[in-house]
Amino acid sequence: MTQPALPTPPLSPAAPEALPGLLAQSAALHRHLCPRQVLGARMGLLAGQHLALSFPRTDKRVLVFVETDGCFADGVAVASGCWLGRRTMRLVDHGKVAATFVDTRTAQAVRVAPHPDLRARVQAARPEGQKRWDAYMAAYQTWPDEALFRVQPVTLTVDLAALISVAGKRAVCGRCGEEIVNEREVRAGGAVRCRACAGDTYWAPLGESAP
Repeated sequence: MTQPALPTPPLSPAAPEALPGLLAQSAALHRHLCPRQVLGARMGLLAGQHLALSFPRTDKRVLVFVETDGCFADGVAVASGCWLGRRTMRLVDHGKVAATFVDTRTAQAVRVAPHPDLRARVQAARPEGQKRWDAYMAAYQTWPDEALFRVQPVTLTVDLAALISVAGKRAVCGRCGEEIVNEREVRAGGAVRCRACAGDTYWAPLGESAP
């Protein structure tokens, strides 16, 4: 028997007026707009509310950890103002459409993720004949935050100061001679090594195996 469609949640009166402009900016990066970009942008705006900070940022106060790459990350970036190129975004590749936003001044952090049943609820609420993709696009842009996301205050398990490091720090690997920035060198017994020469590498010279 066909299950009755769930009513579509109404447009949240608190939906930011900035959202359409942010989505246009994200779409320009991909030449199209997709549901994950919408989720990323709305996560960013929601995180700003929970951290009591204006978004998107023009400074480097906020650091965001995105748990997957692709268009989702760009949605997060345009809404938060955090970018890989500004060293205010980090990819933790867990394959999840989720992100943790950190106020680097206070160490306050929140992780934002879609409700596990969100996709099922959207499909149940879509009008007959509407494509699933269109249903996701409509719901993700209009449903209220509480219908889309769960927000969890969290504590980082990484050293935030070490991750951010100190601007201008440089070292030279004693083995390969390449420069190392952002205090990412490995020091042992007085020797300075880049991570690749210290054995933490994702590549090997052609015809050789990784150490």
